[in-house]
Amino acid sequence: MIYIGLDDTDNAESRGTGNLARQIAADLNQDYPVVGVVRHQLLLDPRVPYTKNNSSAAILLDAAADLDYLAERVRLHILADLQPGSDPGLCLAAQVPQVIIAFGRRAQREVLSQEEARRLAQAHAIKLLGLGGDEQGVVGALAAVGLAASGEDGRYIAIGNVRELNGYCSPADLLTAGVAAVKTQEGTPLDTGRILVEKLRPARRGGTPVAYVGWSVDHWEPLKLD
Repeated sequence: MIYIGLDDTDNAESRGTGNLARQIAADLNQDYPVVGVVRHQLLLDPRVPYTKNNSSAAILLDAAADLDYLAERVRLHILADLQPGSDPGLCLAAQVPQVIIAFGRRAQREVLSQEEARRLAQAHAIKLLGLGGDEQGVVGALAAVGLAASGEDGRYIAIGNVRELNGYCSPADLLTAGVAAVKTQEGTPLDTGRILVEKLRPARRGGTPVAYVGWSVDHWEPLKLD
């Protein structure tokens, strides 16, 4: 698996980082099998500058590819859509050690520095690039890679054909669309009933997309779990 992390690519008026990540994933999918795009929530704290929700994104490729080539391809895509006032960071890795996963977890609880992010990336031969502004996005980009590699964080903002679903669907429909499992919030597998699939964003659990749902009057509704 190759993990591509992006952060801080937007401003208050522009499209979000998740939107850009989906665009890049669609481009890469022409040449590589893209598993999905995952949103990761980072620390919400006044000491951390962020546009809206302080989330970063990770693109997952199930491929063996030249990381230098991928880095340049994604870099050019980001720069072609560079937003005024943004501080974008880009990270790519095929091997993600536990210390990077731990960094991602810490980024959800602590204020972390560019210096630490760059030091860790260099120590573990991970590509980490600042692409504009003060380059603060390198922190979230590295964190996104760590959190995605953990397999136990975030929610998919692109997976299979899930975003094409609408209205009510069965659990089987979700499985066909690319979800690995449908479960209640308590973890009970669900194989019957109807699910309102608007804004369905499966959680990344066990390295797979799991759609968690909650009961509402006469149907199931998707739950957004980070």
